Amino acid sequence: MTEILIVGGGYAGLYTALNLEKKLHRDEAHVTLVDPRPYMTYQPFLPEVVSGAIEPRHTVVSLRRHLRRTTLVAATVDRIDHARKLVRAHGLDGRDIELNYDIVVVTAGAVTRTFPIPGLVDEAIGMKNVEEAVAIRDRLLTAFDRAAALPDGPERARLLTVTFVGGGFSGVEGFAEALSLATEQLTYYPEIGARELAFHLVEAQGRILPEVSDGPGRWVVRHLRGRGAHVHLNAQMVSAVGGHVVLSTGEEFDSDLIVWTAGNAANGVVARHTDLPVDARGFLVTRADLRVGAEDETVADAWAAGDNAVVPDLAVGHGATTVPNAQHAVRQAKRLASNIVASVRGREPKNYVHSSLGLVATLGRGHGLFQYKWIVVKGWPAWAMHRGYHVLAVPTWERKIRVLLGWVGAFVGRRDIASLAATVAPRDAFTRAGQPRANVDGEVA
Repeated sequence: MTEILIVGGGYAGLYTALNLEKKLHRDEAHVTLVDPRPYMTYQPFLPEVVSGAIEPRHTVVSLRRHLRRTTLVAATVDRIDHARKLVRAHGLDGRDIELNYDIVVVTAGAVTRTFPIPGLVDEAIGMKNVEEAVAIRDRLLTAFDRAAALPDGPERARLLTVTFVGGGFSGVEGFAEALSLATEQLTYYPEIGARELAFHLVEAQGRILPEVSDGPGRWVVRHLRGRGAHVHLNAQMVSAVGGHVVLSTGEEFDSDLIVWTAGNAANGVVARHTDLPVDARGFLVTRADLRVGAEDETVADAWAAGDNAVVPDLAVGHGATTVPNAQHAVRQAKRLASNIVASVRGREPKNYVHSSLGLVATLGRGHGLFQYKWIVVKGWPAWAMHRGYHVLAVPTWERKIRVLLGWVGAFVGRRDIASLAATVAPRDAFTRAGQPRANVDGEVA
């Protein structure tokens, strides 16, 4: 049988495998998917994980539960050697793995783009996966508990200062949801005043949300500032050493929580460890039919989709490429699966064409923005549209129902403000219990 190997189990990888299972005959091809994580993360829900509106487990989809005819390999890919049709990977148990294939599908996704800013790697956290979103939430909740026990002063101010760097969809939604959580928390912390909260959104460009038009983008800035946020445009973070944030505008402040969401970078395996063609930024050069290669030179038996691929956007034209979002990833995956099946059966693949369904963003409970061409919706209706769209988009009916029930619970009973930061080191309490303690006379008990 034809051996199809999918590198990456994100949105594009999962949906490609699901559709291949549906379309391929059992004796026609065998599909293998390799990814170090046993689940796919629905990234559009990460901002609501930060705010506690969604249970973290409900944003992930188990690969083993939903891929019944696909062989799953829990490993990190080290190299794609297409000339030999071989993938080298590193298993979770430390062993080296070699996987042979006839057709490779690269859906490895992108990684967080960073810069050599002093203190960035030591102090900041990304928001690319569910573990990071949970950590951001717990860090914010714990900061409130610590600040409430302190007198006014620099340390208390630092704990109540939050900084998000990056004004794209991920950064703005995460920032707005975190602000919404912090504002609601004030109800339970009479020791902390609303004016003590200092939320900073830093964007290097002169506007935020570049995917929407200028008018809605300016409205979001006014909206966030109206809720007490500090939005720094045309500003870059030049240092974060010790949590002391220094901006290119000259502004400085101490921040306990720094979240970095300044765009995507090419996955290292794709950018540096493959013989497949990549562009200057390290993303796979991909045709409109999702085959790897340029229009005049196709790489046989290599396909790509999702955030690690530069796919021409035929619906826009003029050299445009599809934006890296879930809307394109799921539709590219469906077209990709159909094209692979067509190629296996000796037929020609079709081009991927998809006109945008619009852009929708959450700005915290009851606040949102939706834009489709010249139609703009703001406030509560847009927030409801955001939830409606994404509950339909999240994979599997089981996850849709869990997310809906979680939203109902959060709406009726308010957010859960208990921090689970202790789960980072769950054995600490047990270890301390087993340590000898001194009694009141100073003797070891």
